[in-house]
Amino acid sequence: MNATTASTDSGTPVPSAEKCPAFPPPHEFSARAHLGSLEDYRRLYRESLESPMTFWRRMSAELDWKEPWKELLAWDLPHARWFVGGQLNASYNCLDRHLAGPRCHKAAIVWEGEPGEVRTLTYRQLHWEVCRWANLLSRSGVVDGDRVVIYLPMIPEAVIAMLACARLGAVHSVVFGGFSAKSIRDRILDCGAKIVITADGGYRKGKIVPLKERVNDALEAPSGVERVLVVRRTGERVPMRAGRDCWVDKELKQVDARSEAKPLDSEHPLYILYTSGTTGKPKGILHTTGGYLLGCALSTKYLFDLKDEDLFWCTADVGWVTGHSYVVYGPLALGASVFLYEGSPDFPQPDRFWRMIERYRINILYTAPTAIRYFMRMGERWVEPWDLSSLRLLGSVGEPINPEGWLWYHQKIGRGRCPVVDTWWQTETGSVMIAPCPGATPCKPGSATLPFFGVDPAIVDDQGNPVPSGTHGRLVIRRPWPSMLRDIYGSPEALRNTYWSEVPGVYLTGDGARQDEDGYFWITGRIDDVLNVSGHRIGTAEVESALVSHSKVAEAAVVGEPDPDKGEALVAFVTLRQGEAGSEELKNELRRHVAQEIGAIARPKEILFTATLPKTRSGKILRRLLKELVRSGQIEGDTTTLEDPATVAALSKEVGKAAD
Repeated sequence: MNATTASTDSGTPVPSAEKCPAFPPPHEFSARAHLGSLEDYRRLYRESLESPMTFWRRMSAELDWKEPWKELLAWDLPHARWFVGGQLNASYNCLDRHLAGPRCHKAAIVWEGEPGEVRTLTYRQLHWEVCRWANLLSRSGVVDGDRVVIYLPMIPEAVIAMLACARLGAVHSVVFGGFSAKSIRDRILDCGAKIVITADGGYRKGKIVPLKERVNDALEAPSGVERVLVVRRTGERVPMRAGRDCWVDKELKQVDARSEAKPLDSEHPLYILYTSGTTGKPKGILHTTGGYLLGCALSTKYLFDLKDEDLFWCTADVGWVTGHSYVVYGPLALGASVFLYEGSPDFPQPDRFWRMIERYRINILYTAPTAIRYFMRMGERWVEPWDLSSLRLLGSVGEPINPEGWLWYHQKIGRGRCPVVDTWWQTETGSVMIAPCPGATPCKPGSATLPFFGVDPAIVDDQGNPVPSGTHGRLVIRRPWPSMLRDIYGSPEALRNTYWSEVPGVYLTGDGARQDEDGYFWITGRIDDVLNVSGHRIGTAEVESALVSHSKVAEAAVVGEPDPDKGEALVAFVTLRQGEAGSEELKNELRRHVAQEIGAIARPKEILFTATLPKTRSGKILRRLLKELVRSGQIEGDTTTLEDPATVAALSKEVGKAAD
């Protein structure tokens, strides 16, 4: 790759991709960090692989166990049981054990609603609420092992409901608040839920999201749901079915706040979370209690260097695994203060995030590259007025972050002094697998860097053979790890067939990657996003990164379309920075730029300028919709998760123009 440069908003040259310099941890950060040197990291990492019993015996003391575990791992591929014989409760670990000391009156949750309301719950108050909710669920017929679907906005009650389920041993399945009635119904039927928890509505971009209305639609046909518990959020009038639906505030008056957390086996199911499958049918990823909770707690402590005085903000919705692991279970298990925000990052203006960071003195920000690129596109004028000096660490999650986005995040949000923790992991892995320890690991913009404790990754070819350094291949994990998925709910053969059979004996992540000469991992995107252009394998993420490295480009998404000569050709959807206009001249300039960055083979056949890209509310670009659009000229797939459904019509118009 050539050492070409792009520019930030301020005009400062930015080296591209691996030509970026490494950023060592700031000395003052390392001096206070849980891990303060690369040598400390390497020593612990080696121990986690070479002496796992010693390592995990010591690390498992981060949790409170009702009964100590007797066997570290029982492994019958593809099924793992970790900390065999141990008993604990996730709700107890996130709440009760913090009540005996000074954390009792510490803020557990600081919440701001989109309209501007503020609530703070101390650990004692959160414990009180969770106990009441646990008794409400028991009164509603919920027992150990029952499945409970949670469909709520980002309000404290979402966290309370999750911890109440965990307290009883019920299995929660959180459904993202942007999903449609059909998506809700599919998940209810698949997991066999008997209870649904929802709200009269939620707020998003100044509008009310009709959550209860969607639940009503989902339950029109017989579903097995016996009761719907409804939280008052907006005060809107909503239809309530007698005998099935009830208001939570009224029901809570009938219960007390005494509830013992039930001791559960380490392998007791904690939650089912549905994730997209290649077949189009969501897969119910099952996580259990002990290994998952420990993975979340350790990664929160060491990768985010969490301190007792920190206010931690992971911007993910609890409907996604990032919200499960780094809004709820990881931070609360460590007794942290967690910030929650209900609404859109750009409502009423694009400075909402920065206003809240200044107001609440937030210390750690963990967000998605798509959000970062959005803020880049909006321009620095929305960032510069706000005091972000409370921030001491930044995190990135959801997809590979391009070097330009990393550098902007580091310079404009972190003011050049905050480590950037770029994390790679999946719903299936439960917790972060590859990321820098911020006080120990020099960071290379765009690289997820090095594996976390107990994680044994490798890059292999299609036959499972290791590939040389610098060569693109399949990212696999060669041994089980504590927070790994335990099953695909209701599909006994799917776990082996989906993850453990294509490359025998190892976990196939579905992602492509390469390692550099320092052993750093560079994630290049999904394997199915690798195109074959004239016999050359090209990762679409690499082309996207090259496009975004151009000073006029804010975001890009690249897909393939069939080509009679090349097999596949690259089509790029490009969003420009504010003040820039698309033209044929700029298209040609971008093609030349990509060719210079990667090579002529990666030059896009078509570039379409668009005002926005199809994204979920969490900021993930739905490339499958773009692929469908360029291949068939229309989108017929599920669009219910889109932040703005009008995006589809605008994109279809652009593609139609190009075809003409």
